[in-house]
Amino acid sequence: MAAVELLGIHLDKAASAAEQVFAKARAKAAAALMPGGRIDAMLLDEQQHLAHGLSWFATYAAALREIAEYAGRMGAAGRFTEAEQLTAQIIAGEYLNQLAGGIPMNQGEFARLADFGLARDDAAPLSNCVLFDKGNTPAARARLVQLMAEGHFANSGLDDTLAEIATTMRRFVDDKVAPNAHQWHRDNAYVPMEIIQELAELGVFALTLP
Repeated sequence: MAAVELLGIHLDKAASAAEQVFAKARAKAAAALMPGGRIDAMLLDEQQHLAHGLSWFATYAAALREIAEYAGRMGAAGRFTEAEQLTAQIIAGEYLNQLAGGIPMNQGEFARLADFGLARDDAAPLSNCVLFDKGNTPAARARLVQLMAEGHFANSGLDDTLAEIATTMRRFVDDKVAPNAHQWHRDNAYVPMEIIQELAELGVFALTLP
């Protein structure tokens, strides 16, 4: 079996495992927050950590599914090169481990299985995935950095317009930011306003608008 196809299978299994664990967490959260079948506002206020954690579990499960589907699309188009493969497997491996061991929601708050009343056995689908141990490895990270240093960046799979925006921004960073960023950091200085102005002229601050 081709390496690309095999990785696609592993990514799909990772997404399915995350979805299974999320479903268990959602059921536990529903029992705690919706005892009458509807969300209890007082309970939701009292258990904000639980609700916040559930949203992170949902985000990780959705992200893993999107990565698996991205891999399928790129593979079918013959564009799933080594950089894309490494990026996908590293993300999947890291997300599987964070789902099992705790998602850092901020510097001091984690979403853990125990918050939902889930036991270690409930995380078995995650640790049973090949990418749990072989996804985010030092070797994979080192190889991806090497590829990036050589100029081989992962193809995002964006449409032509968004890909052109990415190319424009990379060119701007290479020309205007990279040569000066270290000195700005050493000087503990703000990014110069002329740089901000040029970014504005490129339309960066309107990217969220239709």
